[in-house]
Amino acid sequence: MKREIIVTERAPQAIGTYSQAVKVGETVYLSGQIPLVPETMELVQGEIRQQIRRVFDNLQAVAEAAGGSLADVVKLNVFLTDLTNFPVVNEVMEDYFSQPYPARAAIGVAALPRGAAVEMDAIMELGG
Repeated sequence: MKREIIVTERAPQAIGTYSQAVKVGETVYLSGQIPLVPETMELVQGEIRQQIRRVFDNLQAVAEAAGGSLADVVKLNVFLTDLTNFPVVNEVMEDYFSQPYPARAAIGVAALPRGAAVEMDAIMELGG
């Protein structure tokens, strides 16, 4: 199995033993993104809406580095430390995705890396 490691400076660098994304064939597995600003590697401060936007911007940067866009995402996983923020995810998601929307899961978690309130990962299919 040939794997291509995707790396971009337009998204936060990996803060552990993982790659920003891995491409196998036409499928790209995007690692979880938290609301880190790529240039500073600091969490976005402010309301949850700004944090969610930063996560989508980070995912978009990695998707583009892999040769695609968020329109190519077929599966999105959303992890929230407070599920009452889920309606905000839906609102912001409309600015980044259009129909047909990807399959999605929303999972409530006790904690996320660096104290983030939101994390998302995705699977993208290219060439479709």
